[in-house]
Amino acid sequence: MAETTPTGTTVAEVMAELAGLEDPKARAVNERHGDDHGVNLSKLRALAKRLKTQQDLARGLWETDDTAARLLALLICRPKAFERDELDTMVREARTPKVHDWLVNYVVKKNPHADELRAPWSADEDPVVASAGWALTTERVAKKPQGLDLSALLDIIEAEMKDAPDRLQWAMNHCLAQIGIDHADHRTRAMDIGERLQVLKDYPTSPGCTSPFAPVWITEIVRRRPAR
Repeated sequence: MAETTPTGTTVAEVMAELAGLEDPKARAVNERHGDDHGVNLSKLRALAKRLKTQQDLARGLWETDDTAARLLALLICRPKAFERDELDTMVREARTPKVHDWLVNYVVKKNPHADELRAPWSADEDPVVASAGWALTTERVAKKPQGLDLSALLDIIEAEMKDAPDRLQWAMNHCLAQIGIDHADHRTRAMDIGERLQVLKDYPTSPGCTSPFAPVWITEIVRRRPAR
């Protein structure tokens, strides 16, 4: 018997609809970025808009272990409804880049347990989990830096970012840039670390986009900001 949510929508019905949205061209593009699904994201968002918020359905879709279903789940869930241990399990299950990115940005950052998860995740041996912790730290650097030891964060970045796995390296680099952008008293050191480590210096950047190389990123964003 198909699992039915209180609204009457079943996981099986949604999975059938997702199967109907499968597009080989979309799958080829997504797979180049490490995402194993073939649903156009605009169509996925349109489906989420029609389904509206349904926490029970979201949980059921997550449990399918299907990437498109999990992305949809993250669009129709209630971010604040997840318990701490539930989020910890989910971040360890989120192995594809898009699912991981949406989980952290659309759900974890809006959840009341985000800050208590930040430090243990950042120190986790799993680099994907650690990258989630660093993403939460970057959020704190930008929006609520009180209580953070920015010098200590720069010490860790200086010591570990160069040899970190790709996803963790990207998250640490973002934190490095955010410290340099938002905190003028740490800007020179952040720039120096970026110059010395050369992380993402040669990353291909589309015209009109800012390079993720921290010294360039910091300089450009600071330049755009009005003088205070």
